[in-house]
Amino acid sequence: MSSPDDVAIVSRNIDEVFKNSLAETLTETEQAFQLGFVAMSNQIIVAICVVSYVVILIIMAVMANAMAMSARERTVEYATLKALGFGPSFLSVLVFGESLAICTIGGAIGMMLTPSAAEFFKYATGDVFPVFRMSSNTMFLQAGCALVVALAAAIVPAVQASCVRIVEGLRAID
Repeated sequence: MSSPDDVAIVSRNIDEVFKNSLAETLTETEQAFQLGFVAMSNQIIVAICVVSYVVILIIMAVMANAMAMSARERTVEYATLKALGFGPSFLSVLVFGESLAICTIGGAIGMMLTPSAAEFFKYATGDVFPVFRMSSNTMFLQAGCALVVALAAAIVPAVQASCVRIVEGLRAID
């Protein structure tokens, strides 16, 4: 090769020599290889984000189910509180408070485990992600997700608790 301008011709010739063999080649410059790797890692990051959103939706569904069961099991207590003079807004605050407490505990445990999980991921992937680090924004996003899950999971049970009729709630005693 006499000049850098011949790189494309030499690359094509190398690929032609190995065409239709067991060891086909794709000759490219180092810059093109690095750009391909960056594009591939970007797709991995997008896939991780999609999986993260799916996991958050599943957690929200589980939490909503737990809150709905909790509210259903406490129909008698809600009717008793209403009979004692507590209003619907107080019952809604109780349901939202329970949901916030559960999500706060779960979110705190997750936030405490995140740095260790990130270090393990960095260790397990080796040199695939050489600059893998957890940003400080991650903790704020985790807290925000826990809050959104808590509020979304408590909306329907809070409305149901506030609409409990005293007579029907007390009649449900087993």
